[in-house]
Amino acid sequence: MAEKARLSLNQITVSRWSVAEAVEGCLRHGVRSIALWRHKIAEAGLAVCVQAVRDAGLRVTSVCRGGMFPAATAQERKKKLEDNFRAVDEAAELRADSLVMVVGGSAGLDLEDARRMVADGVAALVPYARERGVRIGLEPLHPMYTAERSVLVTIGQALELARGYDAREVGVILDTFHIWWDPKVAELIAESAGRIFGFHVSDWLVPLPDVLMGRGLMGDGAIDNRKLRLLVERAGYEGPIEVEIFNQALWDADPDMVLAQVIERFEKFA
Repeated sequence: MAEKARLSLNQITVSRWSVAEAVEGCLRHGVRSIALWRHKIAEAGLAVCVQAVRDAGLRVTSVCRGGMFPAATAQERKKKLEDNFRAVDEAAELRADSLVMVVGGSAGLDLEDARRMVADGVAALVPYARERGVRIGLEPLHPMYTAERSVLVTIGQALELARGYDAREVGVILDTFHIWWDPKVAELIAESAGRIFGFHVSDWLVPLPDVLMGRGLMGDGAIDNRKLRLLVERAGYEGPIEVEIFNQALWDADPDMVLAQVIERFEKFA
């Protein structure tokens, strides 16, 4: 059973809430950590968000997201890199544990070219992040997102890229929705020791109702979140655990009720 003290509310799970509302919700429900999304930070203003989490005494486990490096032209790639610099600045101001990287897909590009653009983007970003004390967390996504969202689709790929940098600066974000299917998941989690910057949980609904919006609460699907958590802990990660769920039905529901459910399922299934 996962202890509630380790729960971090990923803001996307209660998408209707602003940063201030999500912070207040965490306080009401006794949740000590939060992960913030950049579009919500932009809506409220960075200074307001920084003040809100500091006043509440919340730990910011991550800022979501940087990345999306691949593009057809050098000018587009430059714009994307500049946006990543801003993401690093936001993570630094919020004292986030890491900046999550969803690195970008291959649509309209050669797949290997897209992967090179990701490697180049990370290489350009790391020195800037280092100066600001921000850790870069590479998140491998499920292979069904290769074209649209991420050309990093396995833990092994993410580790290969991360190993080009200091283990204190570039690591991996392990999300059960994206890694549970891998026949080598236990071995790859063990290989991630020393580079696990975050651990996310949700569930894979059967049948999957939607590629993006089809995640469920823990216990509603096919993922053994507890087994994966124990593997991650064996690899040395004992930090906060984010619940990150994209699901329109949950987004449409009362966020307070959703957060209460999240806590119940987290303690029972994570």
